[in-house]
Amino acid sequence: MTNRVLVIGALIAGLGVAVGAFGAHGLRPILTDKMMAVFETGVRYHLVHALAMLIAGLSAHCFGHRIFVKAGWSFCLGILIFSGSLYTLALSGVRTLGMLTPLGGLAFLIGWGFLAWGYWKLPFTRNT
Repeated sequence: MTNRVLVIGALIAGLGVAVGAFGAHGLRPILTDKMMAVFETGVRYHLVHALAMLIAGLSAHCFGHRIFVKAGWSFCLGILIFSGSLYTLALSGVRTLGMLTPLGGLAFLIGWGFLAWGYWKLPFTRNT
C-alpha cells in the first residue's frame, strides 16, 4: 500500500504541473481573471498536497505506520474533491460545484491530522 501512495502521489504531482501549464498557457486567454484565480487556487492546493502525499508515503515506508498511508489517501481524496471542483468550476462556471470544495478541504485537514498523529506516536529518542 505504501508503494501505491508513493506512485500515485508522484503521478498526481506530475499531473499538477501539466494542469498548471495548461491553465497558464491555454486558459489565460479564455477565462476571466476571477475564474483564472479559482483555477490557480486549485493548482496550488493540488501541488502542495501531492507533495504532502509523497511525504506521507515516505513516512509510511520509513516508519511502517499505517496512519501515514491513511494520511496519503486523505490528501489524494482532497486533491480530487477540492482541486477537481475548482477546476470544474473555473471551466464550466457552474457555481453549485463550489459546495464540494469544503469537503476536499476537510479531507486535507484530516490528512494533516493523520500525519501529525503518526509523527506524535513515533518513538523518538533524545540524543544528548
